[in-house]
Amino acid sequence: MTDPDDIRAFDTAAPTREDTETATFALGCFWGPDVTFGAVEGVVRTRVGYAGGTHENPTYHDLGDHSEAIQVDYDPAVVSFASLVDVAVANHDPRRQPRKRQYQSVLFFESGSGSESEREGEVDGGGESTPEKETIEARLAEIPVTVETRVEPLDGFLLAEDYHQKYNLRSDRALLSAFEAADYDDAAIRDSPAAAKLNAAVAGKDVPDIARVEQ
Repeated sequence: MTDPDDIRAFDTAAPTREDTETATFALGCFWGPDVTFGAVEGVVRTRVGYAGGTHENPTYHDLGDHSEAIQVDYDPAVVSFASLVDVAVANHDPRRQPRKRQYQSVLFFESGSGSESEREGEVDGGGESTPEKETIEARLAEIPVTVETRVEPLDGFLLAEDYHQKYNLRSDRALLSAFEAADYDDAAIRDSPAAAKLNAAVAGKDVPDIARVEQ
C-alpha cells in the first residue's frame, strides 16, 4: 500500500480520462462523498470542488452561492451513471435541504457525454431534457416523500484547495509519503486513481479495487 512503484503501476493501468465519463453531486461536506465514491468499483478518479453558483473565484472561506461538490470520473463499462445516482441518493437526506448554501444537496446533469465537459463544465441552459437529467429525476421520483434535493445543469466545476483533495489520505503520513516518494505533486495526488482508492480505504471503506494497489 505504501510502495511508490505499486502506486505508479496502478495509475498507469487505470482508464484514461478519455475513456471515462463524469458525474457531479453536491451532498454536503465533500470529504465524506470523496471517500464514498472512491470506494465504488468503476470509479476511477475523484476530485472535490465548488459548483452550482455564479461566484467566479470561490474558496472554502468565500463560496458565494456555490455548494461543496464531489466530481468523479467513472468507467461506464463497469458502473453506470444510474448506479452512481443511487449512491448519491443513499448518502444524503433528500427530504431536507440545509439552510446554508455551502452544504445544500444538488444532483447535477450534463448535456454532453460527460467525458470532457467537466473539465470545462460547459452544458446547455437547463430546460432541455437529457439522459442524465431523466435518470436523476426517475430515481428521485421513487422516493415516497417530498424531495428537496435539487436537479440542476452543471454550469461549471471549480476545484477546491489542495488540502481538501483526498483529505483522509493526507492525514495518513505513511500514505502521503509514498505518493511523495513517487514524485507526485498536489495535482497528481488529486487526479491519481490509486489515491482515490486509498483515500477511501484509510477512512475504513471496503474498496474492491484496493488489492490491485497493494500487489
